[in-house]
Amino acid sequence: MATNPASLSPPIFNGEQYHVWAVKIKTYLRGHSLWQYVEEERQIPQLRANPTLNQIRIHEKEVAKAPRALSCIHSVVTDQVFSRVMACDTPKEAWDKFREEFGGSSQTRNMQILNLRREFEVLKMQETENVKEYVDRLMNVVNKIKLLGEELTNQRIVEKVLVSLPERFEAKISSLEDSKDLSQISLAELVHSLQAQE
Repeated sequence: MATNPASLSPPIFNGEQYHVWAVKIKTYLRGHSLWQYVEEERQIPQLRANPTLNQIRIHEKEVAKAPRALSCIHSVVTDQVFSRVMACDTPKEAWDKFREEFGGSSQTRNMQILNLRREFEVLKMQETENVKEYVDRLMNVVNKIKLLGEELTNQRIVEKVLVSLPERFEAKISSLEDSKDLSQISLAELVHSLQAQE
């Protein structure tokens, strides 16, 4: 049974976890062809002289998109958050206000990334932990880093998993090294191989 995309409800922002909300609302607005009105203050060209009825309808739809995008942004925030952007006249202005207030300065983001990278580096798999639990913990940190705009390659994540495994996986790692170039293995392949041993 197919779902109507218009029936999907947008994510509500209450002032917490801005970076997660920002990704979700961008996707939501893209799905409704409104993101370009948030990303840039897009100017709609004037109608030519003697437009056809179809050209008038298309123009009216385009003119309505920026106010619709702003209305959408207003409707997906709590009243407390709305009070911060209610004076904004354009969706871009509201978006920039959110980013400035909730996204943090570049210095704050850099400190968060530094702390998360440190957490990533020291994360080890516990003896009592299974592969899925460890990878879930690791990917939680990786995703937080990505939300802040920093990328970690698949190869770096795979290397981290390999060096963080307890001794009980040594035989499996050796057999993987014999059969594959570990710099080319995906995280999913590695996890499935390790889970097969558990």
